[in-house]
Amino acid sequence: MKKPQIYVDTSVLGGCFEPEFAFWSKGLVADFHAGVFTPVLSALLETELRRAPEPVRAVYSELLGLAGGPIPVDDEALDLLAAYEAHAVLGPRFRSDMLHIALATVADVDLLVSWNFKHIVRFDKIRLFNAVNLEQGYKALSIHSPREVTTRDRDTNPSR
Repeated sequence: MKKPQIYVDTSVLGGCFEPEFAFWSKGLVADFHAGVFTPVLSALLETELRRAPEPVRAVYSELLGLAGGPIPVDDEALDLLAAYEAHAVLGPRFRSDMLHIALATVADVDLLVSWNFKHIVRFDKIRLFNAVNLEQGYKALSIHSPREVTTRDRDTNPSR
């Protein structure tokens, strides 16, 4: 059976070092290392992490070996991004958020994980992204937070 492929956005890696999200982000990273899931990383993520603290970049480097390299920002993803923009799914300031969705959609991953509850992991936005995906001939993209995805036992979270 094929391991589920999970597109990881920048917030997930940064979440490894944020008290509110660390338990779940680190659990997902552990799942990747255990071979439960396959991480899918993008050239956009790589670019965004150039400004990140070294520990965040180190997590990216670890996962890059498991992912087999970043997926490129190609014309197909940019065309889908343009469709999101034409439908005003998000405002122009959030172009990179839309590009993450486009990259994950074009890569045909099983799901995307993010801690971005304002623009990505939000029911109304998921519906809008997926309406455009379907209109453009793609399948709907499943979008969740790491907390919903990791196999890490919720009962072992010391903050709960």
